[in-house]
Amino acid sequence: MLRAARHALAPPRWRASRRASPLTVARPQPAASAPMPSRPVLAVEGLSLAFGGTVAFDAIDLSVRAREIHAVIGPNGAGKSSLINTISGLYAPRAGRIGIGGHSFTRVPTGRLAALGVARTFQNLALFKGLSVLDNVLSGLAEARRAGLAAQLLGLPAARREARAHRAQALSVIALLELDAHRDRLVGSLPYGLQKRVELARALVARPQLLLLDEPMAGMSATEKAEMSGFILAARRSIGTAIVLIEHDIGVVMRLSDRVTVLDHGRRIATGTPAEVQANPAVIAAYLGLDEDEAADVTVGEAA
Repeated sequence: MLRAARHALAPPRWRASRRASPLTVARPQPAASAPMPSRPVLAVEGLSLAFGGTVAFDAIDLSVRAREIHAVIGPNGAGKSSLINTISGLYAPRAGRIGIGGHSFTRVPTGRLAALGVARTFQNLALFKGLSVLDNVLSGLAEARRAGLAAQLLGLPAARREARAHRAQALSVIALLELDAHRDRLVGSLPYGLQKRVELARALVARPQLLLLDEPMAGMSATEKAEMSGFILAARRSIGTAIVLIEHDIGVVMRLSDRVTVLDHGRRIATGTPAEVQANPAVIAAYLGLDEDEAADVTVGEAA
């Protein structure tokens, strides 16, 4: 049973060697980058959420720096998606505060997300299946429109300039995610993996300072996951966005992330680099169903 659980945690395609620990995967060395500013893009302090008498998560602290990919992982029911939904204002927390770009909220106003520089994707696709790829991506700039409806209908110069600028912005992110060949196709006619890429493009088109990705690779093949991982890294390089990533594939998480926060039963049990989290007995216990004394004996160099 223990051997099977370890294999579930670290699929063979991500392993560096047969003697990897349950959470150990190969991870490329990060490229040198400019120093990160001291103030985080996202600062969650003591955040708690409950549905009636059921606690989704309790007293969560989370800090995400500029240009950082910060993964949130944990077993099913740990509270990961509920945390993302609360950060984006869909749920009202019962306690705590959320800081975004220097602004602090007890509940983030969903109508101000774009103005705050926040974009997100969802577990389930939320695209306009009857519209083209280009039109779906352009819909990510709806909150950025300054020309009024009358100006748009009359084709006034300011409205035309704005429309050209938005089109150029959309085409740029379409090129970044290698969707050029599908630009004019209806989204509903595309394979699932490409639709997930369109959703990422729509979230990126406004060049957000904070991007919340809720299982962007759910249901993808290994090849599609590898491609999507590359596009996420390309978006971070090109746009400079900070990313909060929820993803069940531990191999993907450990390869992509700068830091990882682990939730279990609604509580934060670890935060650190991928290497630190991989070696944390509390994390191993949460994933393998061991107590922490047993998990402490599962060393990094032990054979899987």
